Amino acid sequence: MPATSARLLRLLSLLQAHRDWSGADLAERLGVTPRTVRRDVGRLRELGYPVHASPGTGGGYQLGAGAALPPLLLDDEEAVAVAVVLRTAAGGGLEGVAETSVRALAKLDQVLPARLRRRVEAFTSFTVPMVGGRGGRGGPTVGAAVLTELAFACRDRERVRFDYRDHEGREGRRTVEPHRLVFTEHRWYLVAWDVDRRDWRTFRVDRLTPRPPHGPRFEPRRPPAEDLADYVARGVSTAAYDLRAVVLLHAPLEEAAARVTPMTGTLEAVDERSCLLRTGAPGPEAMVAHLAMLGFDFEIREPAGLRERLAPIAARLNRSCGVSPD
Repeated sequence: MPATSARLLRLLSLLQAHRDWSGADLAERLGVTPRTVRRDVGRLRELGYPVHASPGTGGGYQLGAGAALPPLLLDDEEAVAVAVVLRTAAGGGLEGVAETSVRALAKLDQVLPARLRRRVEAFTSFTVPMVGGRGGRGGPTVGAAVLTELAFACRDRERVRFDYRDHEGREGRRTVEPHRLVFTEHRWYLVAWDVDRRDWRTFRVDRLTPRPPHGPRFEPRRPPAEDLADYVARGVSTAAYDLRAVVLLHAPLEEAAARVTPMTGTLEAVDERSCLLRTGAPGPEAMVAHLAMLGFDFEIREPAGLRERLAPIAARLNRSCGVSPD
C-alpha cells in the first residue's frame, strides 16, 4: 500500500478511536508535521469523509456522522457489494436478520461518500423483495455492477439494451424501459416494458448482458401491477409453463406457505383448513411430482381435463406399488 494511503488509513483509525484530536497529537502519532495532517484531513474530506475542525487552543479534529463505526475504506464495487448483501438480507425474510440489516444499511449510508451513496440509493430505491420463500440451493450469481447499472437506468428512466438468453436457450437483443428489480433468495429479475414487443416482460438478470450506451430517456408507464413481487411470482411459477393448474390444497394457508415458494406457486386462502394453489409445470409428470411432494391431500380445480391427463400416471404409480387399480 502506498505510504500516503497507509497514512490516511491510520488517520481514519485514530479519528475513530477518539472523539477529539489536536493537530499536534495527530502529527506525533503519525510521525508527520501538522501541515501534513491538515493536508491529509483535506484528502479525507475530498473522499467524502466528514472530518470537522474546531479552531483555538482547545480545538481539534473530529470524525462526523458514523464516527462510532470502524472506518470504511472501500472502493466503489466493494461498497455496492456490501449494500447488495444488506439489502437482500433486509428483504429476504430471514428471522433475526432483516431488522439488523436495515439498521446496518442506515449506518452505512451515514459514512459513505456522496458518490457511493447515490449508487446505493439507486439500488435500494428500485428493488423489490419477493419474500415468503424457503432457503436452499443458491441460484446463478449476478455481478453487483450489472445490478447497479440497471438500478441507475430505472432511476434515470433510460432505455436499456442487452443481450438476452430466454428459458429455451434462444438468444437475442432486447431494448426495454426498465421499471424495477425484484429479487428472491435465489434470483434477480428485471421488470421492464419491452419496446419491440410493446408489452411488459420479466427478465432474469443472470441471463442478460448490458450493451451500453443506454438511452434515450422515457416517460414512465403505469406498472403492470401494484404488487410487483406477486406479479413476478405468478409469472415465473405459473405463466412461464404450458401446463397451468388451480389446485385446492387441504391445508391451512400458513402451513402450505411453508412448503410453496414464490418460485413454485401462489397461494390464496379459502378457509381456515384449505387454500388455492396456482402453479405450473412443463408436463403432467412434473405436475404430479410437484403436487405429491407438497405432502397435502388436494383436488384439481382447473383446467378441465387435467384429471384425465393425470389418471394414467396415477395408475402407473399404483401398479408400481402393487396396488390394485380398483
